[in-house]
Amino acid sequence: MNDCLFFGQNEEPKLIKNETEKITKPIQFKFENENENENKKQIKQISTSYFGTIFLFKNGKAIEYLNEEYSKQNPEKIQIENIQKVTVGFQNEAILTKEGNVFAKGKYINPNNPKEFINISSLIEDKNDRIIQDIVCSYNSIYLLTSNHNVYGIGSNYFGQLGLDSETLEKTEKPILMMKNVSKIFSGNSSNCVFLLNSNQELFGCGYNQYGQLGLGKVERKETKIPKLTKIQNIPKGKIIDIQSGFYHSIMLIENENQNQNENPKRKIYSCGYSPYNGLGKNEYENTYEFTEIKSSLFENDNDILDFSVGYVYTLILTYKGKLIVFGDNTYGQLGTGDTYDEYYPNQIELPKLRFNENISNYHISCGYSKSFLYYSFSFSNLEEDLIKLFRRKEFCDISFKTENGEIIEAHKLILKYRLNQNQNQIEKLQEIISKKSIKESNQIFEMIYSNRIINPKLYSEIKEIINLNEKIEETMKRIYLNENENEKDFIIERKEKQYKFPKLILIMRSELYRGMFLSVTEDKSNKVTDYSELSNKSFQIFEYWIYSNQIKEGIKITQEIIEEIETGIDYFQLNQTNPNLFDLLIKKFNNQN
Repeated sequence: MNDCLFFGQNEEPKLIKNETEKITKPIQFKFENENENENKKQIKQISTSYFGTIFLFKNGKAIEYLNEEYSKQNPEKIQIENIQKVTVGFQNEAILTKEGNVFAKGKYINPNNPKEFINISSLIEDKNDRIIQDIVCSYNSIYLLTSNHNVYGIGSNYFGQLGLDSETLEKTEKPILMMKNVSKIFSGNSSNCVFLLNSNQELFGCGYNQYGQLGLGKVERKETKIPKLTKIQNIPKGKIIDIQSGFYHSIMLIENENQNQNENPKRKIYSCGYSPYNGLGKNEYENTYEFTEIKSSLFENDNDILDFSVGYVYTLILTYKGKLIVFGDNTYGQLGTGDTYDEYYPNQIELPKLRFNENISNYHISCGYSKSFLYYSFSFSNLEEDLIKLFRRKEFCDISFKTENGEIIEAHKLILKYRLNQNQNQIEKLQEIISKKSIKESNQIFEMIYSNRIINPKLYSEIKEIINLNEKIEETMKRIYLNENENEKDFIIERKEKQYKFPKLILIMRSELYRGMFLSVTEDKSNKVTDYSELSNKSFQIFEYWIYSNQIKEGIKITQEIIEEIETGIDYFQLNQTNPNLFDLLIKKFNNQN
């Protein structure tokens, strides 16, 4: 059974049948009316709002609990396969498949039959722009980010949330182009506004702004509707991780890269909008028209925020240390405090013990109109961001480059091998370019090299002459991590007629041998390695445990024979020796035993 906690409004539909209409403390969520196999499904994502709640599972299938206005049968299986993402708005919902198609339903999407899914991506006029990579539902609108980095909107435009004056277009049942060269879209399931981040990391917004929820400043505060995408000035410094909006307020998560590679980047959270409804988490009674930091003693020693979610007029924040911090409206108990009193300032609530608490980074929050979920997810995040984080790990940094101020940036040799053909002249040219750049510009250059995505056009124009735009490595990565065939994500090791499954991601991180095998431009179709038969049972247990944890398994006595076996295995499998490395750990434990 998955770790999934629920609290808040338990009606229309009743998600937990034998409970009251208001659940004010987090309780374990269990699927009703499902067979044993369904109960064992692993949750990938939960999206919830007034329209309903969708549970997406790792196997690409989903079920939905719809508001009784739209369905009397709960739960219902969604008859769409290979689902990648789900999103539910106030009166609509959308499904993104692994093939890049989007199916949606709702009052403003299909007025004649709001209960029926239709393929809205197929309605985009430009046939070359119909592969979708991300979706977001807002109150009555849906936004689509295409593989060409263009954003389309469909649904209500009453507040100009589709980027046009509502007198010209009040609503549309076909996607309309809103903006080009977009890297991310942000909105909220109770929001009537949208934020778009372009390839230059500039933020734009449009839609409902009566309470300053777009963060445009006091100059625009009297304007209820902002029907034109407007650049948002004075946003906090750092990388925008996420923005979510409720009906009256918006919350932004910013990440500042840490100079110490052994520490996580620091994250801070900001808010703007209407204060009387308590959604800002600040000691203020006036509206906040620009994004300003939410400060609390709860963040002083734990400002590395893992996740957050915004409901209609409330906010939940989860930290890396497992704190769940809440503030805002609590009419239905959606803050989980044990009562229905509103919380004007950030407050930490008690949580039942979680089975996966050692893996807190895999937990996520989902807030709806008046429902809240805290759940464990088995999903991967965005591929490009994963790759960048993966290859910035210290053990993967092989080549050093010096910036204009003498600061050192370490780069990944494998990526440069494909990008620069491992040509020494090209590497020297890259070093010459980096030597004239700041640390920030240098990081952007390597981010472009890693992801093959244009982040800064000016810098890209300087480096494109020396970069070999070979996308083979991206194709290989997608094949490993995102392929529909689940078996390709695992690698089978045979040893003494037994099979052991290892995630390829882990093996890539730990072994140069496997990294070269899986990322080779000449695809190796083999699926088995049998050379572990020479290792004793104890040595193999140590080896297996270290691959996953980078630690020595307890309960095994270390002998000289084991040390010699492991030393041979380290050389043969070209294990990346992180700090502390496997051999050092073995020697230390051996000495402690004796």
